[in-house]
Amino acid sequence: MYNAGLVLEGGGLKGVYTAGVLDLFLDKGIEFSSVYGVSAGACSMCSYLSKQRGRAFDVNVDYLDTKYYCSMRSLLSTGDLFHADICYHLIPEYLYPYDYETFDRYEGKAYSVATDIVTGRPEYFRIRDMKKDIDKIRASASLPLVSRNVKIDGGLYLDGGISDAIPLQKSVMDGNRKNVVVMTKEEGFVRKPTTQLALLKARYARYPKVWELMAERHINYNEQVAYIGRQQAAGAAFVIRPARKSSVGRIEKDVEKLKALYRQGYEDAESHCDELLAYLEA
Repeated sequence: MYNAGLVLEGGGLKGVYTAGVLDLFLDKGIEFSSVYGVSAGACSMCSYLSKQRGRAFDVNVDYLDTKYYCSMRSLLSTGDLFHADICYHLIPEYLYPYDYETFDRYEGKAYSVATDIVTGRPEYFRIRDMKKDIDKIRASASLPLVSRNVKIDGGLYLDGGISDAIPLQKSVMDGNRKNVVVMTKEEGFVRKPTTQLALLKARYARYPKVWELMAERHINYNEQVAYIGRQQAAGAAFVIRPARKSSVGRIEKDVEKLKALYRQGYEDAESHCDELLAYLEA
């Protein structure tokens, strides 16, 4: 295990890119002492830490045609575009069983990043027991407008990407002198202002921090990317991200497109593997 941080960006179903990267890490036996997952990155983190190669990709794509899984029917009937009971209970407990015992043997620290919708601050939930802490993963991946607020210990939470999309700075502050950052946005990507601000203001009138954060999300995200660039130049970060823009959307149902993006993630990680190992072992 390398004494380093692993930071995993979200991105909806673009997260299959991360699933490919992490499967290469599993094939090469590359482990990290700290892992920080945001949204889809938190979901991929789960299968990586249970060492279930291929599971993160399969869980993303195998149920897309199920009418209650990712659909307007699910959104209208439950309040979640991705049916929460299917995602966080039926799949890991029955349909594609999660290896809880292997996760329990992980000797590092795993964090799921969510946003407190009252304070607007990021919460870095430590994941100690995957079954008991599954709502902390769910909170991180609960996209605004298409997910219910997730209640944890009296607080209300949504997607971690709202407040800390790429928590490299948190990893550095935690003492990780070396960090690997897996991004789902291509090199050169610049986030634009949201076009849904009026809808967000109406939906979260009782929680103004949500729409305030979303109004400035493009600024904060672009500043984070610049920070990552500086850390990379200083040797404090090693970045893996798509070299070109993908046609995969955040909510994507074209399985062939998803397979191609997964392969791209695996191949990108494989092509950088020697350089990555040299960085981690220096």
